[in-house]
Amino acid sequence: MTGQRPSVVVFDYGFGNVHSAAKALETAGADVELTADRDRAMAADGLLVPGVGAFAAVVEGLRRAHGDEIVGRRLAGGRPVLGICVGMQVLFERGLERGADTEGLGEWPGVVEELEAPVLPHMGWNTVEAPGDSVLFEGLHDERFYFVHSYAARGWELDPYGRLQQPRVSWAQHGERFVAAVENGPLSATQFHPEKSGEAGIQLLRNWIGTL
Repeated sequence: MTGQRPSVVVFDYGFGNVHSAAKALETAGADVELTADRDRAMAADGLLVPGVGAFAAVVEGLRRAHGDEIVGRRLAGGRPVLGICVGMQVLFERGLERGADTEGLGEWPGVVEELEAPVLPHMGWNTVEAPGDSVLFEGLHDERFYFVHSYAARGWELDPYGRLQQPRVSWAQHGERFVAAVENGPLSATQFHPEKSGEAGIQLLRNWIGTL
């Protein structure tokens, strides 16, 4: 794609910081469109799925906008998707929140549940323990990122399979270890907010854009 900026759709379904995400992606080097249009979301080089609020509400909003189908079809074709915050959480099988047990998109096994920590929400800057071969965190292994959440995946349950490349899982600590980011073929996700993480967040998005 020499001389041309990759195209990224920020999926605008009513549950995310879409404008700040779009601005950060543009700064990082993408041509960005805010839309929930299925054809536009399918055609873009990359799709970013933001998410703020309750797990159940975000899943419902995504399904109402056919976001679950769009994500599934893109991944089946090897086309990159990046989930942020609750946009990452809903990629797991289930979410347990305020007594509700909600089915997620099921791209990864596991449950999103409340962190065991003395103070919630986990709000502010924190370091991330990333694998040495991480693409998202290339050049960023000593940086801090901005988190705002009370729920997370507290473990990683995807079993190794065959000769396929294993997902790169990054971790953070707040009361206990939790999954901070995942790189799994065309599907990547962060629990923190890159668009609120200053230059480190821009560089992480730049690293993702470089894979498109």
